[in-house]
Amino acid sequence: MSKLHFDLVSPERLLISAEVDQVDVPGSEGDFGVLANHAPLMTALRPGVLTIQSQGKAGEKFFVRGGFAEVTARGLTILAEEAMPLAELDRAALEARIRNAEEDVADARDEARRERAQETLDRLRELQAALH
Repeated sequence: MSKLHFDLVSPERLLISAEVDQVDVPGSEGDFGVLANHAPLMTALRPGVLTIQSQGKAGEKFFVRGGFAEVTARGLTILAEEAMPLAELDRAALEARIRNAEEDVADARDEARRERAQETLDRLRELQAALH
């Protein structure tokens, strides 16, 4: 089986640059899989789980929030607004962060603070939904 060159990039760093078998991507219009020699494609991402399959191992999973996927003759590049390995997430800590964010929304004293707190809460809930 031919290998697919895959790069996963977030604003902070290059998370992965590897030859893989397949990547399953949460596209804005639905999930799709990319193998070597895939037709060229560019699409927006929705918040969700990206799964990387390589050498018959269980898929490595990352939460991605927003960004773009581009498939070219060279391979697949994901430019994510936010990306993190699901294995690094602590469900109990995430639930505590959500409770704190809910309190921040409720306690906001002005509209600007309420909007910022709501954006944080929305991001955390997207992450929580990806874990289920």
